[in-house]
Amino acid sequence: MKFFTQLVATMAAIVLPISAANPAPAGANPPPVELPPTPPPTETVRPFTPIPEKFIPSYFGKRPDSYLIDPQKLLSPSDFRSRLAFLNYHASDSAIDLFVFVIGADQEIPAGVRLDETIRRFFSNGRPAVIVFYYPNSVQRSTLLLSPSIANTIPQAEQHRILESAVMQANRKTNVSEQTEQFLVQLSIRIYWMEQLISDKPAKSNEAPQADLNPSRIKAAAKAAQLAKLQEIAMRLVIPTAVVFGTLAFIALLVTWRRLTARHFFPVHQVESRLGGDHAAGVGAVITFASAKVPPASQREQVADFSRRF
Repeated sequence: MKFFTQLVATMAAIVLPISAANPAPAGANPPPVELPPTPPPTETVRPFTPIPEKFIPSYFGKRPDSYLIDPQKLLSPSDFRSRLAFLNYHASDSAIDLFVFVIGADQEIPAGVRLDETIRRFFSNGRPAVIVFYYPNSVQRSTLLLSPSIANTIPQAEQHRILESAVMQANRKTNVSEQTEQFLVQLSIRIYWMEQLISDKPAKSNEAPQADLNPSRIKAAAKAAQLAKLQEIAMRLVIPTAVVFGTLAFIALLVTWRRLTARHFFPVHQVESRLGGDHAAGVGAVITFASAKVPPASQREQVADFSRRF
């Protein structure tokens, strides 16, 4: 017990001078423990690759012959037909054409291609046009340009608003095909707003374009999109339907051919002997079959006359 008392006294003598040398203010909280700052995560930016050289003439070598330009076949065949059908419908219903260039999500336009010069060279003549460079799976990278005849008429802010609206509509979908469809439908609707700005009675610039859009134009765009969907479904069902009808037609032809080329073999009828002989001179036998619809080969049993009478 005495040893324990001496040990406590020694420890108190050591701790008390240290506490006195660094007195803590009354009521003060201990300083917070600060962790070292965490370095921000480094984002790996994947560099874009230029469009392959062999596709450059198809994109920028001439004025497009079609409203949908996809030389790399980035869209599936059914999507390509559906989107092209919609763009053709838009061209028949609008005074402003819509050309869509499809580029890979990880690709970029080569530095040697000057888009402004390309647009002036190929789109200065003819109907006004909206030219869009569209990136599937990366819709936010899309670019919108106008032909020289309407480039100065539509304010730059309005062009940005048109593209932003189309991108927002596309991002509401997760499927690439549905994104492309929503993107083009919204562009078609917004192009009507361009027509209003170009016409003699422009719409008020301080109002939202969506509010003053003609309902018939919206219905027409929706109808065109629905028609494109139906065409896509029809194209998918063409081959199975053709196979089914072709099989049925082949079976019908085979059955008809078998009936026309069928051969019936008459059974060998054993004539009963007459007066001990197989037959007599000038005497024959009449073979009668019970049914004309049943093949003779299945009517081999001889039936007495009296049984047929009853």
